[in-house]
Amino acid sequence: MNSDLQACIQACNACALTCEHCASACLQENDVEAMANCIRLDRDCADMCRMAAALMARGSDYAMTFCELCGQVCDDCAVECARHEAEHCQRCAAQCRECAEACRSMAA
Repeated sequence: MNSDLQACIQACNACALTCEHCASACLQENDVEAMANCIRLDRDCADMCRMAAALMARGSDYAMTFCELCGQVCDDCAVECARHEAEHCQRCAAQCRECAEACRSMAA
């Protein structure tokens, strides 16, 4: 497995964990309804990242196409998380941006 592929898999796995943490932390916020879209995007992004990592690890013919879509979901999640001041959202936004960049590099 080449180093770029391994780095993207690691970025996807790290992003999935960060998104799961963010979603769980959002559920503990005082105004959970205000966090609903953030929670939805966190969960979608985590699922996409896990799938992208799995497809890359198995050498799927669909991995690069899926990485392109994963990058878009990561971008969307980063935008939403960045709207919130909570530290967990800000960390998630940063991790999503990093993962989006890695996915775009793999898809190119």
